[in-house]
Amino acid sequence: MKNAIRYSIVPKDLAGHLYEVSITIPLPAPDGQMFMLPAWIPGSYMIREFARNIVQIRAESGGKIIKLEKLDKHTWRAAHCNGPLTLWYDVYAWDLSVRTAHLDQTHAFFNGSSVFLRAVGQESLPHVVDIRRPNAAACKKWLIATSLPELKAKRHDFGSYVATDYDELIDHPVEMGNFVLASFEVHGVPHEIAITGCVPNLDVGRITADLKTLCETQIAFFEPESMLAPMKRYTFLIMAVGDGYGGLEHRASTALLCSRSDLPAIGSGHSAEGYQNFLGLCSHEYFHTWHVKRIKPAAFAPYDLQKESYTPLLWVFEGFTSYYDDLMLVRSGLIDVSAYLRRIAKTANSVLRGSGRNKQSLADASFDAWIKFYRQDENSPNALANYYTKGSLVALALDLTIRSKTKNQKSLDDVMRALWQRYGRDFYASPAAGLGITEMEIEALIDEMSGLKLRRFFNQYVRGTDELPLAGLLASFGVSMDDERSLNKPSLEARIVNAGGDLRLANVYEGGAAHRAGLSAGDLLVAIDGLRVPMDNPAAGVDKLLARYPVGAVITVHAFRRDELMKFEVELNGDKAPRFALTVQNKLRAAVAARQAWLQD
Repeated sequence: MKNAIRYSIVPKDLAGHLYEVSITIPLPAPDGQMFMLPAWIPGSYMIREFARNIVQIRAESGGKIIKLEKLDKHTWRAAHCNGPLTLWYDVYAWDLSVRTAHLDQTHAFFNGSSVFLRAVGQESLPHVVDIRRPNAAACKKWLIATSLPELKAKRHDFGSYVATDYDELIDHPVEMGNFVLASFEVHGVPHEIAITGCVPNLDVGRITADLKTLCETQIAFFEPESMLAPMKRYTFLIMAVGDGYGGLEHRASTALLCSRSDLPAIGSGHSAEGYQNFLGLCSHEYFHTWHVKRIKPAAFAPYDLQKESYTPLLWVFEGFTSYYDDLMLVRSGLIDVSAYLRRIAKTANSVLRGSGRNKQSLADASFDAWIKFYRQDENSPNALANYYTKGSLVALALDLTIRSKTKNQKSLDDVMRALWQRYGRDFYASPAAGLGITEMEIEALIDEMSGLKLRRFFNQYVRGTDELPLAGLLASFGVSMDDERSLNKPSLEARIVNAGGDLRLANVYEGGAAHRAGLSAGDLLVAIDGLRVPMDNPAAGVDKLLARYPVGAVITVHAFRRDELMKFEVELNGDKAPRFALTVQNKLRAAVAARQAWLQD
């Protein structure tokens, strides 16, 4: 492939967690070729400084060393040279997450944004990468799982893979190892599942069948007539660990991290909550194939991966996706209506627990994701709005509002399909396409598709911090929202965790009993009225001790702050943590019909 930018990558030192990477430029820039490594990865909005993991780097041309000058934290410039220029560099990979790269004797994983330098000015050329097998006996049977198209490699084998440009190159993560592999087909498009990690008695058949159903539902949602998927193939890369949860979307794949206990065992029967969480994660990232990978905010078209790209629309792209991920589960029949309502209630309770929702709007939360959401601390529940969870509740309220006001003639579904048709379907098709959507355009589109004027809704719940009228909206669909908390239950109003044998106050909720008494997040709880709290289950242990007191009682709490023992007199409040439950009410025929149209149950 003439003039292509060529890479090679090999797991060089498994125990040392080092990849050796090279990039060869056939025609380097005459005034000195510049190279950059992205500072962040799309879908995770924080500057991560991937260049800090480059251990050593050198440049060569025609067998001679070429001077390489570092210009800033992630930029290099090679001196002028005639003919092909090659950079060699080692990348340290010891982050077991979906965002960067990881390497040891059990497997290898990388996102291109953390390992592939960008040849500045040559990003639009074809990019070829030779993925090489590590020279270790334990790796002789390793396979490759990726959605990156093969050039000179068989499916799942080491060899050459190709991308049309740099943007596509870094949008296909790669997994290497002895993973569990399964496949299925959806409307003519092959889908694969690669599961890394030890999972005894794994029910691969059930995962395969459920994901097939889920993918069919989502493709039919966006393309109800043609059933055309936006990709030629799709890959689920799943890393199962003892305790983990997370996902990152890509244009034809997703990287997922899950707890092995969330994956189903053969003969496990009823769908457990952990498996529902796993399916919800898969649903979320698969929905992103349309909504954020192709339908994009204007700030991401194209991405500037060297600095922050600010947008007030993450509540749309993550919040809407967080709404539809569980909705797709119930519409596809993978969970029932009761399970779906429990999941909504859980989200509502988590949002209503923190006072940050009253201080930061969703638009501001989206804009400040770079410095706040991805850098949360002990005070975050008191200061931040979560554009995932609160965004999903706003999407729910918006959908129910549209359905109610139009007597179920219009819905948020119509908005999503219009977004796809106008902004997403042709995103990668031609240079003329690929435009993102602005804040004004998305609100105008919602008004257009619903036939309503919803500016007040956006001012109240997106640009403002008003409480959502969920109970009233749900009632019109035959769903009651009941508060089941007991204000007679005494509480410290703090979240307590077991931290290496110490009971640490992880969060102290604003205005609560612990806050008023002077306790702070980070304090180590020693005793309550002279009694030690049981260590095995901190929350239950505290509840058990406090159950002996009435609301309004004053107790003595001893705690360490740093290395100083402190004493606090705490007047107990009633437990104000939200405990809403959503239940189906089948009294009104119109409400039942509206609910069935919404959930398609």
